[in-house]
Amino acid sequence: MPDITIILLLVVLAAFLYFQFRNSRKRQAEAEKRREAMVPGTEVMTNFGLFGTIVSIDEDENIAVLEISPGVTARVHRQVLLKPAVDAEPEAVESGSETDGSTSGPQLNQSNAIHLNEPQYGERVDPDSNGKSGGKDKPGGKGNKS
Repeated sequence: MPDITIILLLVVLAAFLYFQFRNSRKRQAEAEKRREAMVPGTEVMTNFGLFGTIVSIDEDENIAVLEISPGVTARVHRQVLLKPAVDAEPEAVESGSETDGSTSGPQLNQSNAIHLNEPQYGERVDPDSNGKSGGKDKPGGKGNKS
């Protein structure tokens, strides 16, 4: 009669192998989908962050020609083409739709705002001066000796 630990070990090994092959097939399918999307005229991003439009692809030599700006081309290996560049366009806000008076754009986070009446890092403050500049001493400078 087989030991229960051997059966459990075989079940765990089978599950591990199943998930490994499944993930591998998913990655291969995604890579094939990306390769099919890489046709001339597609804007792409390379592994090293270069954006450009594919001008031509040489399947035999695995070389792609990218136009990175008008009239400027670069020859790159086809494997460095990472993905099609998709611009995330922010939602346009109509000027007449703001009726609640809120402003669009960045807002000041009051909890992280710089307080001007507090001492700088390393400054000493005389407790009797209540934060006035007359009681502050710079480190290493002359001031109150305790």
